[in-house]
Amino acid sequence: MFTILARGAAVSQRGQKRLQPSLPSQLDAPFSNATVQRLALRAAPQSRFSAKLFKRVNEDVIPYLEASKPKQVEIIFRQLVQPWHPSSTLVHESALAVEKTSPEKFWEYSQALFTHQREYFDVNVVNETRNQTYQRLAELAGSVGIDKEAVYKLLFVADKPDGDAYNIGNQVTNDLKFMTKAARQVSAHVTPTVFFDGVMDNSISSGWTLEQWKEWIEKNIV
Repeated sequence: MFTILARGAAVSQRGQKRLQPSLPSQLDAPFSNATVQRLALRAAPQSRFSAKLFKRVNEDVIPYLEASKPKQVEIIFRQLVQPWHPSSTLVHESALAVEKTSPEKFWEYSQALFTHQREYFDVNVVNETRNQTYQRLAELAGSVGIDKEAVYKLLFVADKPDGDAYNIGNQVTNDLKFMTKAARQVSAHVTPTVFFDGVMDNSISSGWTLEQWKEWIEKNIV
């Protein structure tokens, strides 16, 4: 129930950056027409604390907002790569590939990544090649009804240079670069980090109960 920050962000009536017009499906449907306030969660599928936050927001906070404050807030998932875990890049790339091939499945795939996060921790990928990890991620995408071959095609990195180019990347490399640049610009480092109306709010914790979320919502969502 989140969305990625996309390239070429437009500006909303509130002067906040919005999603790239070509990627409207990234918005969670119940909140896609919201124009009031924005809750952006910068998180990583390999972060255990991000998984706790995702589960709480997805299962409890969003239903509460739907019932109590419909159309008053956008909830956004902005991916935040943790480069000290080498496979973090690959996991985030797989989500970008899903966004390109099956945008309507982005939320479901994000949930699958959090559920299966341990399978992509350091000790479970260290003896794989990069493309082998991509293959497993494509299989995970296939398990939720996504075309795994299409996902793998976007992720695959050839073992031959392209002319004089040896760091050739794959078909989501530019998206990953933008995502990383966007996180750096707002000094996001820890996962998860929550931004409310563009301002980092360190009071919000992944360990919050629904009651704690309700208290925060009633104080902040107008």
